[in-house]
Amino acid sequence: MSPHAPGRDTEFNPAAADADSLVSARGKLLTWPVIAWGLWDWGSAAFNAVITTFVFSVYLTGSAFGDPAANESSLSLGLAIAGACIALLAPVTGQRSDRAGRTVFWLGAYTAVVVAVSAALYFVLPEPGYLWLGITLLGVGNIFFELASVNYNGLLSRLATKDRVGAVSGLGWGMGYLGGIVLLLILYVGFISPEVGWFGVTAENGLNVRVSMLISAAWFGLCAIPVLVTQSGKRAWRRWAAIQAADDDDARMLAGLENEPADPVEAPSRIMRHESLLASYKHLWRTLVGLYRAHPEVLWFLLAAAVFRDGLAGVFTYGGIIAQNTFGFSSGDVIIFAVAANVVAGVATIAAGRLDDVLGPRKVILGALTVLVAAGLLVFFLHSAGATIFWMLGLILSGCVGPAQSAARSYLARLAPEGREGEIFGLYATTGRAVSFMAPAMYGAAIWVGTRVVGESAGYWGILGIVLVLAIGLLLMLRVQDPTGHITVAAE
Repeated sequence: MSPHAPGRDTEFNPAAADADSLVSARGKLLTWPVIAWGLWDWGSAAFNAVITTFVFSVYLTGSAFGDPAANESSLSLGLAIAGACIALLAPVTGQRSDRAGRTVFWLGAYTAVVVAVSAALYFVLPEPGYLWLGITLLGVGNIFFELASVNYNGLLSRLATKDRVGAVSGLGWGMGYLGGIVLLLILYVGFISPEVGWFGVTAENGLNVRVSMLISAAWFGLCAIPVLVTQSGKRAWRRWAAIQAADDDDARMLAGLENEPADPVEAPSRIMRHESLLASYKHLWRTLVGLYRAHPEVLWFLLAAAVFRDGLAGVFTYGGIIAQNTFGFSSGDVIIFAVAANVVAGVATIAAGRLDDVLGPRKVILGALTVLVAAGLLVFFLHSAGATIFWMLGLILSGCVGPAQSAARSYLARLAPEGREGEIFGLYATTGRAVSFMAPAMYGAAIWVGTRVVGESAGYWGILGIVLVLAIGLLLMLRVQDPTGHITVAAE
């Protein structure tokens, strides 16, 4: 074993894995390392749910910053630029983290930037002159959040053997849903709803929202610490070694080689390679060519996942709009529905993680997408049936989104070569960004068609656009088979 500076992933020879680590690899699911990893998901909802979805983005596009329509256009432009940066940087930064052996270090660094940006949103006053400061900070936060997510997802294979990785992924994703709701309720009750909130905070100068940004930053920062601690140091590498050894034993047993001597398990390279960004892109291109030649099914999965994940995002993005404009929900009803939907999504995702391990991620994804398509069509055909119908169908939709997202993550975790997780999850992020226009475009196109068929009250037609994206993802996913082992991609 060789010592490293604090914050760096520590070198470890997997052949020396101790008995405690082996028990951890095959024993109970809810170990402290798994819970610590899931707490990052729990805390990250401060950025996902509070900042980018429900609170700060709504604040930033309000009339205090100028014309709301113009503000929305400016925000869309800023986020589109951020999305392009993510698509270009995610696979390369993930690859460089892998090759340097500093996945945990860069997870911490990128998370720290997101926390700092979140806190800096406090300085965005509700005046037109602060609009682009808010958009810039939000864009930078999105970039570094996605880069952190690449490294975070890459840690999944260090936490469980391949036959347990679905449950771990589902636990983390479910904790993200539940954590977002808990924080939203705290902020809503303590600062946003009352005229005078906790500590005397009011809405004057947007102070209630701005203070909420400070609390969100602290929430994420504190929740991120456990995974950084548990995944650094010698014990973390012993755990990783035990998991890899357990997976290798499973593979050898299936092949009938359990009595043959096993080759020593090789740890991922920990040699820092100082290379230019251009060299990293050349390396990425060789990876893509290698995948195309040896594992085209992985590229098919990346394409299918990119499409259906955009449809899944559309379910939550436009669900509240449809509830309000088609089924007559009030603003308060939408908030209550959002809380219920996220709770259902969180619980369903945690439960579906077990199915992922039993049935395989492909069947979970196909089942969830099939239900989503059917429920979406029912929303369209029963649009005049009243709020009760939407409550039923909306919660069914919510309960299927998380399991599909979590199973997609576990699918890649099962396939990613040891030491190449960041690069593969970086490609996952890039392909997702590349088609992120589909759901908004199809939603708008469906409404445009609807206005020519039924007139101005055609808002409910938008669900057909989301259903179409989900159906395309479902068809593409039919070409993909369950992962049968780690893919092999040449390192050079």
